[in-house]
Amino acid sequence: MPLQAKMKMDPEMEIGEVDPRLFGSFVEHLGRSVYGGIYEPNHPYADEEGLRSDVLEMVRELNLPIVRYPGGNFVSGYNWEDGIGPKENRPKRLELAWRTIETNQFGLNEFVGWCRKARTAPLMAVNLGTRGPDAARALLEYCNHPGGSAWSDLRRSHGFPKPHAIQTWCLGNEMDGPWQIGAKTADEYGRIACETAKVMKWVDPTIELVACGSSNKSMPTFGTWEAEVLDHTYEHIDYISLHQYYGNFDGNTAHFLANSVGMDQFIQSVISTCDRAKARKRSQKSINLSFDEWNVWYHSQEADRLIPAWSVAPHQLEDVYNMEDALLVGCMLITLLRHADRVKIACLAQLVNVIAPIMTSSGGLAWRQTIFYPFRDTSLFGRGRALDLRPQSPMYDDSEFGSVPYLETMGILSEGSDSLVIFAVNRSLDEAMELTADLQNLSGYQVIEHRCLSHPDTKAVNNADKPNKVHPRQLEGAICVDAQLKAMLPPASWNVIRLQKQPISSGSSSKNVI
Repeated sequence: MPLQAKMKMDPEMEIGEVDPRLFGSFVEHLGRSVYGGIYEPNHPYADEEGLRSDVLEMVRELNLPIVRYPGGNFVSGYNWEDGIGPKENRPKRLELAWRTIETNQFGLNEFVGWCRKARTAPLMAVNLGTRGPDAARALLEYCNHPGGSAWSDLRRSHGFPKPHAIQTWCLGNEMDGPWQIGAKTADEYGRIACETAKVMKWVDPTIELVACGSSNKSMPTFGTWEAEVLDHTYEHIDYISLHQYYGNFDGNTAHFLANSVGMDQFIQSVISTCDRAKARKRSQKSINLSFDEWNVWYHSQEADRLIPAWSVAPHQLEDVYNMEDALLVGCMLITLLRHADRVKIACLAQLVNVIAPIMTSSGGLAWRQTIFYPFRDTSLFGRGRALDLRPQSPMYDDSEFGSVPYLETMGILSEGSDSLVIFAVNRSLDEAMELTADLQNLSGYQVIEHRCLSHPDTKAVNNADKPNKVHPRQLEGAICVDAQLKAMLPPASWNVIRLQKQPISSGSSSKNVI
């Protein structure tokens, strides 16, 4: 007897409109993310600008609206001027965040060009570690001012007559972390972030700004950091950031898959802090959230300790993801969608090679990791109105999170209400789940696809030799009868059930089209 789970889909139970920027990603000058990842001039598939076309094709498949750059820890010691102008004049630097050599052969203008080819937009970070408001306003002037000033005319002389028009900017990165170059107290960071925000919006009033929240929810200053930073910056910023990574360090898969419950609690806490600041400020505006670093990260940590210092683009943070990692990534995506009313930006960290959905071999092939598929599915089909499904599911006990539902699910209704998508994870490792959804207030929908990602071995991975070992498949059997949807979710599976509105008569049934 399979597990039984129920839910109700009602267009009146809307959480909010999904901002497309929820499906962003991240490229940092770290490991082979840039060099050997998106940029490899000597590769057989490199284009005239040295960009890997095979990687670009996979990136376009993800339909990314925004990509954060250039860090990450890297940005807190970065002089952006090192990466512009003729490449032969660019300096090599000791990169202290990751203890490598940065060649600066790929910089700001190359990244903007890559974004255009990838059909995405930059989310640019400024250095508030070793630098401050002056460097930030110069960078913004270089990027966004049309011309007639020193920095904008320098951009034009570099072959970019039109402004880059970068709209969203991060005010530093993880400035509460003792590992960060130029780490600061909340008061120190709040003051410099406020002054940087003011001068940047004087240069370009149309931009949006993200202030640094806590580096993760385990930081000893979590909560008090957000409150103090917001006290300084509230009227000058638009978002505050969240970062969080998870790992299965003890081999307890059931607990590992419950981590999205903690992610949900983390988001709720930051929303509460933002709203408390709003009340205290008697402000008319709300601060929204930018979850601009999130992922699974733990597989590569032992190997990273063996990397010699001052290498160029070493194999760093190259987690090889398995099936259970894809399940947690799916749960985390559902959690982000559940907070679509307040989480407006999110960045899967990162995009290529470094804790990434896309992997490459230098001079060789590129392939999709297991986590590629739930991210791609939500990016393609998760745009519209997020619905609160109020699921009823069997539970299991977890030592940290208490009662955890076996079913993690979310529904998206398209803008014109002509299509409906259900994302669902069955956390049970050994039992299938029969899912029943009441569509009484959404009648006339027909199942057109049930896409499933699962594998008998939750430790199964994709690699260069077997790039499609873990791959989505189409399932039959999902059916609508009298506005009741029934579908079977395999054990340990990520599921996408897509429905299309059609003029069908009462009592008729519809089966999925494969």
